[in-house]
Amino acid sequence: MARYRGPRLRIVRRLCTGTDALPGLTRKDRRQSGKRTNPPGQHGAARRKESEYARRLKEKQKLRYNYGVSERQMFRYVRKARSISGSTGQILLQMLEMRLDNTIFRLGMAPTIPAARQLVSHGHITVNGTRVNVASYQCRPGDLVGVRDKAASRKRVEENLLYPGLANVPSHLEFDKAKLTAKVNSIIEREWVALNIDELLVVEYYSRKA
Repeated sequence: MARYRGPRLRIVRRLCTGTDALPGLTRKDRRQSGKRTNPPGQHGAARRKESEYARRLKEKQKLRYNYGVSERQMFRYVRKARSISGSTGQILLQMLEMRLDNTIFRLGMAPTIPAARQLVSHGHITVNGTRVNVASYQCRPGDLVGVRDKAASRKRVEENLLYPGLANVPSHLEFDKAKLTAKVNSIIEREWVALNIDELLVVEYYSRKA
């Protein structure tokens, strides 16, 4: 399945309940859709009990859409997480959070992950002084993330910093707004993941495939 490029609020209405949101996908939430807070579609307002498979599928889709990864990419992340010692669900979240596009988003350099991916793919971002245009690049402790020393690059990021997607920079990142540089101090901790997700259900969804 290709990366989603359709209406983003429609996805939020379909996958989220209450005040939940997909901060990486869009800055909007269900409450900004007016009276249409129920899931989209002809039977969206109907109340029906979800099956266990439906719950697992929904959590998987939330993870996919929030981080902007394809089904094939998600499958690879799950397989890699399974091969590493520790909690598969937590490792999966950490790998997604440590992607370069998400790191740019969490620093406030872009309002959403798709916007951060565009910054990276257009060559505005550097890692350890070298321009990196691969959004899936895995940031590691000790990496120095910065903005290319070009007026256009710096201006774009400075404008984004006025309206960041999330209010707080997570504890594993150290950000110097004046220099537009950041240091990755460690792997992100589970409590700093901004998405309301049950990662164990995602692991269960892929248990028969990975």
